[in-house]
Amino acid sequence: MNAAWTRVLGGLAAALLFGVGLVLSGMCEPARVLGFLNVGGAWDPSLLGVMAGAVGVYAISFRLLRRLPRSLSGDPLAIPPRGSINAQLVAGAALFGVGWGLAGYCPGPLVVSLGTGQRAAGVFALGLVLGTFLAARGESAVRAAQRSSRPRAPA
Repeated sequence: MNAAWTRVLGGLAAALLFGVGLVLSGMCEPARVLGFLNVGGAWDPSLLGVMAGAVGVYAISFRLLRRLPRSLSGDPLAIPPRGSINAQLVAGAALFGVGWGLAGYCPGPLVVSLGTGQRAAGVFALGLVLGTFLAARGESAVRAAQRSSRPRAPA
């Protein structure tokens, strides 16, 4: 089997494992997520356990895998440099959190829920795609404005 197929099959296996984990943990149910965020009412702490488990697995895996010269698929490891947190990242994370808190979906459970034919998931996915498109257009417009406002060097 060549390297491209190894990457594809590895990605499919990881996605399947992730999806099964989401379904088994109940994280594809927006009510469960919203129950976790409802600290003043009927609080559901189950998401906390799922998050703690995920962070634990990530922490162990990251420590082990960063020692490898290459990823398991043979590609170079892409580890973000320290200090790569900026205002754009923080704003995006805040916007993600607001959307997650309002709808109870984040991208992983959304994809799994789309597979079950949930109408609410379809509406949220449409909003996600539209928001992504608008954000890209806005970013392009900002960059164009920045380029046009820079002083030009004398010829």
